[in-house]
Amino acid sequence: MSTRDHRVRTGGTGAGRAEAAARRRGDARPAGATPADAGDRVVIGTVPPAVRLCGALLVLAGVAGVLAVVPTYLVVGGEELRQVRGVGGALATLLGPAVHLAVGATLLRRAVPKFGLAYAAVAGALAVGGLLIELYRGSSSTTRPGIEVLAGERVLTSSVQIGAGWVLGVAALVLTVLAGVVGAAAWGRTVMEDRGPLDPIRSVLAGAAVLLGVVTVLSLALPAADVPEQLRIDPATGMRVVVMQEGPQALLERPGLALLGGLLLAGTLLLCAVVAPSLRPRLAAVGGLLAVAVTVLGAGLAGLRDAASSDELVWTVPGIGLVLAGFGFLALAAVAWRARRPVA
Repeated sequence: MSTRDHRVRTGGTGAGRAEAAARRRGDARPAGATPADAGDRVVIGTVPPAVRLCGALLVLAGVAGVLAVVPTYLVVGGEELRQVRGVGGALATLLGPAVHLAVGATLLRRAVPKFGLAYAAVAGALAVGGLLIELYRGSSSTTRPGIEVLAGERVLTSSVQIGAGWVLGVAALVLTVLAGVVGAAAWGRTVMEDRGPLDPIRSVLAGAAVLLGVVTVLSLALPAADVPEQLRIDPATGMRVVVMQEGPQALLERPGLALLGGLLLAGTLLLCAVVAPSLRPRLAAVGGLLAVAVTVLGAGLAGLRDAASSDELVWTVPGIGLVLAGFGFLALAAVAWRARRPVA
C-alpha cells in the first residue's frame, strides 16, 4: 500500500481526520452549503458537551439582558432611572442580548460550533470591563460623587440605590463572562475545519481591524454624550463669553473599579480586534468580529440614546466615532462571511 493510500484511509490530514470522524457520527455536512459553496466546504467533527453549556449560558445572558430593561435600573439622588425610554433606547439596549440569544441558539443546536465559541470567548472577555464598571456604578460611585450620565439622565451620584434592572444587568454580564470561559475551554476539543478561503485576505482584515480598534479606544476615552458649552453675555463687560459646564466623567477619569474596568475594556477590545481575524476556520473569525462589533456599536448607540432622550446632552464626536467603528467591524465580519475559495 502506498503512503498516499494509507493517508487517505486513515485520514492523514487534519481535514481528513475531521471528515472521517464526522462521517462515523453521521453528521458530516457543509455548514449552510449551497452549490455555489462547493469550494468552501466546512467539515464538523467532534463537538463536546461543553459547546451546549456555552450556548445555554449565552441564552441565559440574553434573557437576563432583555429582562433588565423593564424594572428600575438605579435610584440616584431619589430619582428612579430605567434603561429604556422609547423605541430608540430599546434598540440600543437590546442589541447585545438579542445577538447573545441568536448565537446561543446555534450552539445549543451544535451548528457551526466554532462560530459560536469564538463569539462567546470574545464577548466574555469584553464583558469583564463592563462588569467592573457596573459594579462601580451600583456600589462605590458615591465615594467620589460626580456628574454622570446614567440611562440617559444627567445625575449627581450623591446617593445610589440598586434596582432589579441593575441586578439583572450584572447577572447578564456574569453569565456572558462564564460563557466566554466555557467557550475558550471547549475550543481546543471542538473539530471544525474548512479549506482556508479567508487566508488570502486575513492580513488585510487584521490591518483594518487594528485601525478600527485604535479609533474605538480613542473614542472610548471621552464621553459619547456630553453637556455642550454655553455662550453668555458678561454683565460687567457686555462681551459674549464661553461658559464651561460640568459634564459626565470620561471612562478613564473615574476612580477605583471603574478605572480598572475602563482600562480592561480598552485593552481587551484592542487585543480582540487583532486576534479575531486570525481565528480559524473562517466562520470563527466571523464570530469574533461580530462580538467586537456588537460591543462597540452598543456603546455608540448608548451615547446616541442618551443625547436623544435628554435636552441637556448632545451627541459627541467620540460617540459618532464609536458608531462608525461598530459598523466598520460589522463590515469586516460581512467580508469574512462572504469570503469563498474559487472552485478549482
